[in-house]
Amino acid sequence: MILVDRDDPTSRIYDWNEKDRRGPVLRKPPRLLDETLRDGLQAPAVRDPTIDQKLALVRLMARLGIDAVDLGLPGAGARARADVERLLRGIVEERLPITPNCAARTVLADITPIIDVSQRVGVAIEVTVFIGSSPIRSLAEGWDLDRLVHHTRQAVGAVVGAGLPASFVTEDTTRSHPAALDVLFRAAIDAGATRLVLCDTCGHATPDGVRNLIAFTRGVLRALDVEDRVAIDWHGHNDRGHALTTALFALEWGVDRVHGCGLGLGERAGNAAMDLLLLNLHLLGLLDPTRHDLSCLVDYVHQVSAATGVEIPASYPLSGRDVFRTATGVHAAAVAKAELQGDRDLADRVYSSVPAREFGRQQEIAVGHYSGRANVVWWLRHHGYEPHDDLVARLLAHAKRQDRTLADEELHALARS
Repeated sequence: MILVDRDDPTSRIYDWNEKDRRGPVLRKPPRLLDETLRDGLQAPAVRDPTIDQKLALVRLMARLGIDAVDLGLPGAGARARADVERLLRGIVEERLPITPNCAARTVLADITPIIDVSQRVGVAIEVTVFIGSSPIRSLAEGWDLDRLVHHTRQAVGAVVGAGLPASFVTEDTTRSHPAALDVLFRAAIDAGATRLVLCDTCGHATPDGVRNLIAFTRGVLRALDVEDRVAIDWHGHNDRGHALTTALFALEWGVDRVHGCGLGLGERAGNAAMDLLLLNLHLLGLLDPTRHDLSCLVDYVHQVSAATGVEIPASYPLSGRDVFRTATGVHAAAVAKAELQGDRDLADRVYSSVPAREFGRQQEIAVGHYSGRANVVWWLRHHGYEPHDDLVARLLAHAKRQDRTLADEELHALARS
């Protein structure tokens, strides 16, 4: 039995992901809202970037084809208001193809600064107003449903009255009772909201929860006959490690837009990682290459890291130092053999589901205590040394005595000696 046809690239990988799939993964192009400059900056460990760093990130978001960006929470203070206005002017002046968005509590003190900035610049800002909706939050705050409805109507009404598009967020939607959500959704829509944001504030949802909640919400919209004018967003956190998965499931179950942050930043365990959303949508063949320039995706992650002071973990998908680097003998041997055949695609995919070269990276072979001869030969050749048998043996023997992967500087010193 022939396992692979060398002349047929499609035979190289058998894709179990596509088994028994019924219909397309998505029925419409995926839309994305980047929360890095608001929700991402709420993480206690981050540093608030300079305005130049924020502008640079917005430019990258536009280039990546991200549809909307949360510019911040102007109600947080003077600096936040000034930054939002400068970012909004930058979008206008540079004609960046990205929709400006701002967050606000359902109180006029948060909403009024957004309206003021929008009017000064002369550009509409999508206003996302949020209010806690779960029974556990109401218990902690001493709220009742009538109070929540009052704040919802007042806040959405103020946004719509100013001529701005209103999105309505029920915080902790994934732990909220359907009876309360039904009342709040209806109040928001009646006041003029054109988008409902389903929020997994505490990272509680599983894929089953995503499906159930979206089905319920669509049922409310259908009952009100507003499916054609009220969109649904998904905003997920990563407390249980589900954020990326639930965001992808939400798109598959028909939401209009999902939210994420670069590097998965955010409170507690963070948000869905915007860069990994883009990566996976690309690998699923769901992104239009004329709209989404993913050649700068790794740069986006590195700029988020530099601007916020949050390090990229070595094993972080796509952008981490080690994700295309192996020191294990059997893995290195497979990569090296593929390279010797002159087949760059084979070398890129034989031990990776992500094609490194598409994102400006490359496969690397390191030398450590799990390495074999192939590791040393590859390293020597790629650093300009002739892999003589005695040199290979000496470096490999040294590596086997260590408890770590050797740094390039150490290997250079041994090779030169």
